Amino acid sequence: MLVHPWDAPRDDTEWQDWLSAHDFGQLAVNGPPGEPPFVQPLHFAYDPAEGDAVTHLARPNPLWPALEANPTVTLSVVDDYVFVPGPWQAPPGAPAEHGTPTSFYAAVQLRCTAHIVDDPATKADLLARQMAHFQPEGGSARPIVGEAPFGRLLPGIRGIRLHVTDVRAKFKYAAHRPPETQDRIVDGLTTRDAPGDAAARAHLLRRRGRPA
Repeated sequence: MLVHPWDAPRDDTEWQDWLSAHDFGQLAVNGPPGEPPFVQPLHFAYDPAEGDAVTHLARPNPLWPALEANPTVTLSVVDDYVFVPGPWQAPPGAPAEHGTPTSFYAAVQLRCTAHIVDDPATKADLLARQMAHFQPEGGSARPIVGEAPFGRLLPGIRGIRLHVTDVRAKFKYAAHRPPETQDRIVDGLTTRDAPGDAAARAHLLRRRGRPA
């Protein structure tokens, strides 16, 4: 992923705060020689203090042999994306039709070393961590080895702990455009008010230092 200096996060807090509200992404695992990568959509629970993310998949998933052969993976999360029409991006004083259409989006890519979790007790703890993240209000039984209702289901899944070794993050929201062009984009997003427009507008204003 290309990250221009003006699209880079201002600090780690920016991408960590964004990622804390985005816990569904795609896990890319290198395929065998001559084959494309496996790309698995999944929920995950990320803990910046621990420097890892945890998830699990069904045991019949076809990516396991590839993951065991090469545990270096990328967990990719993309959201708050919109299409920006060319006229919105025209430089000040230029004809509207000279503006370049583009996409705005936020993205975080976590380069990780994957550790497969098969030990039943450790796997149950991993699931409990995910449940605490996604269902903090409770209401479901804790997974316990050998106990109903989930103990019998543990053999059907494998856990994954993703140790984060590098991060690439990007907030592509016209930070390098002149204020007049940014104002036009903000007005366009406000008027259009399509899905994603409010979030994109908030990113642009936040990174410009203005209230959303």
